[in-house]
Amino acid sequence: MLGKMKLSITIPIYNEEESIESLLERVSNAGINCDFELLLINDGSKDKSDEVIKRNLEKYPFLRYLSLARNMGQSTALSCGFHNSLGEYVVMMDGDLQNLPEDIPLLLEEIQKGYDLVSGRRTNRQEVNPSRKLPSKIANFLIRRVTHCEVKDMGGMNIVRGDIAREIDVKNGYHRIIPALVHLRGGKVHEIPIRHDKRHAGVSKYTTLSRSIEVMFDIMLLWFRTASKARPIYTFGKASIFFLVSSLFIFLVLLYQRQFMDMDMGSRPLFIIDVIMFVTSLGLFSVGLIIELLNDLSPSNAKVPYVVNFDSKNS
Repeated sequence: MLGKMKLSITIPIYNEEESIESLLERVSNAGINCDFELLLINDGSKDKSDEVIKRNLEKYPFLRYLSLARNMGQSTALSCGFHNSLGEYVVMMDGDLQNLPEDIPLLLEEIQKGYDLVSGRRTNRQEVNPSRKLPSKIANFLIRRVTHCEVKDMGGMNIVRGDIAREIDVKNGYHRIIPALVHLRGGKVHEIPIRHDKRHAGVSKYTTLSRSIEVMFDIMLLWFRTASKARPIYTFGKASIFFLVSSLFIFLVLLYQRQFMDMDMGSRPLFIIDVIMFVTSLGLFSVGLIIELLNDLSPSNAKVPYVVNFDSKNS
C-alpha cells in the first residue's frame, strides 16, 4: 500500500484537546483534492485528547489515530507518524493550528515540481513571546552555516517524499531540522512562504531557555556529523594528528636544546606542555576509535524507540 495513497498528514498531539476538533474540521475543508490520510499521534497526553480523537474517528474517514504507550517527545511521535504513513508525500505540522491546514495544497503542488522536500517559511510569525524569535533566527542561521542547507525556517510546516520520510532517523530534537536532514542525504530542498497564525487554545510546550540549549546541542551534533562525514574517526583523527605532530615538533626542539645548548629538558614548562599534547593526541584517537566501534555494534535503525498501544487502522 506504500505510495498508493497520495498524501499523509502527520501531526504529533500532546495536550491539545481544545484544538483537535477545529483541526479536524479545517483539514476536512482545506481543499485537499486527492486521497489523503490524517495521522494524529497521541504522545501520552494527560488531558482528554485521547477521548476527543476517538469520538471523531467515525465522523472523519480520513482520520487515523495512533496512541503511544507513554510520552516520548515530539521527535519520536513524528517518527512514529513517518514510519506508519502510507502516502506518496508526507506533511509534518503542529497540532496547535499555528500552521494553517489551508496551506497544505500549496505545499503539495510545489513538491510535485520535482523536489524531495518543500519547507514552509512562516511569514509574520505570531508568537506571543517575542523573545522566541531572536533565538530562532540565530539557530536557523547557524544550521544553514553548518549544513549549507539554505532553508531559512527549519521549524515550519514541511512536506517530504514519503519514501524519504519513512527512512529518516528522527532522533530526539531532530523534528526541528528535518529540511537539513533531507539536504544532508542529498535531497533537493526548496522553501516557499506560508502563513502563520497565533495559538488559539492551549499553551506552548517550550520554554525559550530550554529550547535554546537543546537547539545548541543539535547544531553541535550536526556540525560534528557534517565535518566528519558521519565518521567520528575522521574528526577525532585529524585533531589527534595535529596534537601529535605539534608534540613531536616540541620534543625535537627540546632534544636539540638539551644536546647542543646544554639546557635542562625535564623540568621546563614546555616539556610539561609537550607531554600534555601527546597524551591528548592519544586520547582523541582513542575516543574516535571507540565511537566507531560502538556505531558498528549499535542496534539496527529498524528497531523503533516507541510502543503503539492503539492504532485505529487495526482496531
